[in-house]
Parts: sequence; structure tokens; C-alpha cells
Amino acid sequence: MTSIVDSIKIVKEKIEKACGKAGRDPGEVTLVAVTKTVEAEKIEAAIQYGLKHFGENYVQEAKAKIDHINNKEISWHMIGYVQTNKVKYISGRFDFIHSVDRWELLEGLDKYCKPMKALFELNLSKETTKHGIDEDGLRRLLEKVDSLQYIKPVGLMTMAPYVDDPEKVRAIFSTLRKTLEKMNREFSRDMKELSMGMSSDFEVAIEEGATMVRVGTALFGERI
Repeated sequence: MTSIVDSIKIVKEKIEKACGKAGRDPGEVTLVAVTKTVEAEKIEAAIQYGLKHFGENYVQEAKAKIDHINNKEISWHMIGYVQTNKVKYISGRFDFIHSVDRWELLEGLDKYCKPMKALFELNLSKETTKHGIDEDGLRRLLEKVDSLQYIKPVGLMTMAPYVDDPEKVRAIFSTLRKTLEKMNREFSRDMKELSMGMSSDFEVAIEEGATMVRVGTALFGERI
């Protein structure tokens, strides 16, 4: 069984190799360790071995772990769907939210007067089981986001379908990058973050411009 330290080393080596293939600096890519169902003790071990960014999917589970670990030197990322009535638990605990898909969520976050960096989730695969908006929905949010005081839009996120060959989803990652470039031009913005790629496909995502990869299984093993 691979230890957490070995798993971290393997994932970081793959990130470096993918960056080398794409002619990119590995420092441009943030490894977000996905800790859904991972107990606090394992997260604390990962912190000791150098990980600084952690992604959670469920608000209540995350709240308990963040409060228990209480480490101000790491960054927490909300990467899952957020119900509007759970927004109050996010503000002040998370530095990033990757799953913005509606105006009510942005308004709710802003109301709690805590700075947060926001990524807009696009459903590029058009899978009915996935959350996210389309390009027109993204435009509608970008048209209004400057009215908010505490929320800073920094990029886009997507989830590709799970496939046996990551090359089959390369086009989705490429589309997200091109969409970010298009929105920056249209709205005179400088959003830089592309949150895309998971344990099965993060190397291809990096080759297509990912600045954040969300890796869980490759670090912590299969979830029970």
C-alpha cells in the first residue's frame, strides 16, 4: 500500500512531467488535494508533507474538519455544489469557491462580508448529473459580478466525464481555456485560474492550461 508521502511525490512528479511536456513552469499549477470523506488525521499528515491546498465537496463535513484542524497557513477550496442555505458556513472558512453556478450564491457569499475568490463552474459535457452553467449563463454572471464587494472572480472550473482514456476529454479542457480567454476579452478581465483535471486526467488538463488540479484518489486512495 502506497504511503501518503509516496503518493504526494508521485503526483507532484506527474505534474512536473506534464508541465515539462507543455513547456510550462510547475509553479503555475496548484495541487488541490480533494479530501471528501478523508479524516482530519490524514489531512494533517498531508499538511506535514507539504500540501497547502485542500478541496471539500460537502459543507457540513468540511466545516467540522476545518474547525478541527484550524490551520491558518493552508487554503481551503469549496469544490462541490453549495445550497444557498449553507452559505453562512462557507464565509470565513474557505479562500476559494470553484462551484459558482448562480447569482443567488454570489449574493449570499457577499452578504457575509468575507473576501473570497470565485470560479464559475461550466458544464461543458452537458451531463445532466453535473452542475454548472453554459457560456450565456456565465456572461450573465460576469455582467453583474462587479456589483459585489467581497467576491473576486478569478477563473473557471469544469468536470470532465470519467473515461478510460484521458485523451477523450482533452477537447473539454481546451474549450474551458478558450472560454476563459474569450470572457477576459469580452469583459476586459484578467481571470487566470482554470480548475480542471482530476486523478484520472490531470496530466492532460495541465497540458491544456490547468492552473488548479483537483486530486483525491491518487493521493488518498479509493474512497470507501
